[in-house]
Amino acid sequence: MIRKPAMAVLVLAALSLAACEDRDHDGMANPKICADFKTAPGAMAASDPATPVDECTRRWAYSLAGSRDSGEVVAEAVVAACAPVLSKWNQASLGQAAPGGGEQALSLTTGQPTNPLAEHSAFAQGRALFYVVQARAGRCKAPPVKNGVPEGL
Repeated sequence: MIRKPAMAVLVLAALSLAACEDRDHDGMANPKICADFKTAPGAMAASDPATPVDECTRRWAYSLAGSRDSGEVVAEAVVAACAPVLSKWNQASLGQAAPGGGEQALSLTTGQPTNPLAEHSAFAQGRALFYVVQARAGRCKAPPVKNGVPEGL
């Protein structure tokens, strides 16, 4: 008599655990947070000078997220991989600077003195870490790779 209720509890517990483990999306824990590398950034994003840096960090972060290193270390590697794209953005912003206008300003995020190059670096580092964590949390697939580089770069 006692066995039936105990068995029922065990069956319910097993079903609950099985529901938690139901991953019918190629091993991804939460595919809804994963980036879709089949779609290109929109036309509006193309006018944003940060788009190439964001796209580079997203693709490299997803590619390197499987590393056993800490997220911060992986994010640093992502920014290093995207250094050429970040340099282009920095060069473009230097060409737009007003002569004698003073590059120093207050950061809108921290309120501390900063300049465009420091803000670009902080942006790249922040996006890289975000995308590494996102890819790990969702167990997301990396973009296709061609010649050792994520496709689309």
